[in-house]
This record gives sequence, C-alpha cells and structure tokens, in this order.
Amino acid sequence: MKRQIFTEDHEAFRQTVRTFLAKEVEPHYEQWEKDGIVSREAWLAAGRQGLLGLAVPEEYGGGGTADFRYAAVLGEEFARAGAAGIALGLHNDIIGPYLTSLATDEQKRRWLPGFCSGEIITAIAMTEPGAGSDLQGIRTTAEDRGDHWVLNGSKTFISNGILADLVIVVARTKPEGGAKGLSLLVVERGTEGFERGRNLDKIGQKSQDTAELFFNDVHVPKENLLGELHGAFVHLMTNLAQERLAIAVGAIAGAEEILGQTTRYVKEREAFGRPLARLQHVRFEIAELATECAVTRAFLDRCIEDHSKGELDAAHASMAKWWATELHKRVTDRCLQLHGGYGYMNEFPVARAYTDGRIQTIYGGTTEIMKEIIGRSILD
Repeated sequence: MKRQIFTEDHEAFRQTVRTFLAKEVEPHYEQWEKDGIVSREAWLAAGRQGLLGLAVPEEYGGGGTADFRYAAVLGEEFARAGAAGIALGLHNDIIGPYLTSLATDEQKRRWLPGFCSGEIITAIAMTEPGAGSDLQGIRTTAEDRGDHWVLNGSKTFISNGILADLVIVVARTKPEGGAKGLSLLVVERGTEGFERGRNLDKIGQKSQDTAELFFNDVHVPKENLLGELHGAFVHLMTNLAQERLAIAVGAIAGAEEILGQTTRYVKEREAFGRPLARLQHVRFEIAELATECAVTRAFLDRCIEDHSKGELDAAHASMAKWWATELHKRVTDRCLQLHGGYGYMNEFPVARAYTDGRIQTIYGGTTEIMKEIIGRSILD
C-alpha cells in the first residue's frame, strides 16, 4: 500500500538522513556500542547536516518548520538503521518543544543556537528511583532562596545523562499540591553540586548513554526556570502526545524493517531440503506479521497527519504508542524465532532489534499507563 503523507521535499530529506547515517553513524556504531556512548562528533555532524532543531526558528539556527512529517522521516530512518544509540528524537521531538514553547527570549538566545549546532546536548530528568509514571511521587525539591533555587534530589534512567550539557529537571517547588506543585528547572553542565552517576548497564541500546543524576545543594539561577512556576504538570502533559507519537513512529518503522529482513532470510535459508518460505507455518507467520504492520502503518500515518495539523489528542497518541510498541515486541520476537539459532547471535540485526526495542513499551509511559489514558477518555 503506497503511503500518501509525504511530499517530494520530505523524500529529499529522507535521502539526506540516509546519507548521514551511512557516513556518520553506521561506520562507528559498533564502537559506540562497545563504549556505551556516542561520540560528540556525531552530534556536531548532525548539526552541520541540519538534523537538529527541525522545528526551531531559523533565527536560532533551526529548520524553522513545524511540520512533524520531517521528524517522522528522521525517526523512521534511524529506526530502520537500528541506530537507537544517537538519541536525536529525544533531543528534537521531546526536549525541543519545551525550549521553543516555554523559554523566554533570553533563554532562547542562550540555548537554542547550541541546541541546533550539536554543541548543546539535552536531557530531561523526570524519573526517580521511587517515582516513574506517577508525577506525584517526585521527591526532588527546589527551595526558593530569593535570586536562586537550591535543588536537591536524584534522578535515574536519564537518556543522554552522561553527554547532556543542559538538563531539564522536574522538581517540587511547592511542598503541597501533588503533581501541581512541580516546576521545570534547567541545570547546565558544570554547575556545582550537579553530579552524574554511572552509565547504566542496559540489555539493549548500549550506545545510548543512560545515567543516574544527583543534585546536592545545586544553585539554579531564577532565570533558569522554564515555563510557569508550579506549571510543570501542564507543560509535561502538553508535550506528551508528540513524545508518544515519536516513539510509535520508530516502533512501526523498526518492525517493518525487521520483517523485511526476515522475509528475505526465510526465502534463502533452507530446512529439510527446501527454503523455509515453502513451509506453511512460516508463510502464515509472515502473513500475520505483514498484515499487522500494514494496519498499524495506516493508523500511524493518520496520526502523523493529524499531529502535523495540530489535531492529535492524548488518547489517540496513547493508542499509537501502545499498539506500535507492543507490535514491535511481537514482530521482533517472532522474527527472531524464524531465524532459529542465528537470531540469537548479535551479528544478526534481529538480535539487536529484540533487545534495543524492548524498552519501547516502558519509556514514554508504559503500555499499562497508555491503556489507562485511553480508558479514561472513553469512560470518564
């Protein structure tokens, strides 16, 4: 089924992304996986190629387009390349909107040029050892000291945590008020009292640095408050639809890629003197997975269109995220099975897709949280 949502300009951009991946990512990716971190030079190269800050106004060095389809192209191509380690999607699609929509003019001048050039790598610190999806459980505090905040607490599972030069921290600025007593504070690299823990040892996405962060009496200037005081809950909820859609876009693209590779594999691999593709069970497996991917692709493309027009709501973004990530999990599991013992070898892309993709049903809101959001939208 031919896709209808992209123009010639989008497809030209797709070629730019593929060239970047072939030149700046794929030759180095195995080393990044061993190192547990991506080279900063890759981020600078992405900036030079115009892949950072797609939605940032041109006056700050960005692409100046609010058309999410460009971000979707970027996410699809990185997913197809199996390059989860260089988290451009996190930088562009998740953190970028906070800076473009909430930052003051002074903050934009200070942060956005580096954001677009790759000189400033970003992260958002929400999850804590005792608080994940439940914002009311956040214990990191920021005490008002007149001309600055004093920040204390810790965060964990923070993507880009080692590389990040600028971290948006969700902190409690009002003891009472639950989730509505939170604010967003920006902590910059080198601030006294801001420390990074270990680069966490994950089962997948090895080259994507994920860290513990610690804040011990960190003095955060008042001018580093992002958005409204005590307004973090609203700000976070506003941007979650795009975050979840971006995850879903990568999930379906990754599933389609692995299914394509597996389809080629079963045509070539022989068992009992004939290709695996001649076995009815294998044909049925491929037929089921292809159908699920095609149906999911149609829904995701509609969500991309709606979001590009500002019409995607939280419930449908949650549907997209839940369904596409769970589908990716099913596809990679069944494709690995069709590869037999070879599927368990890291040299085969399906093995890495299996471990890299497992986190997708967890981060950005778990599948269970997505179902809760959808259920409430229907029943409340």
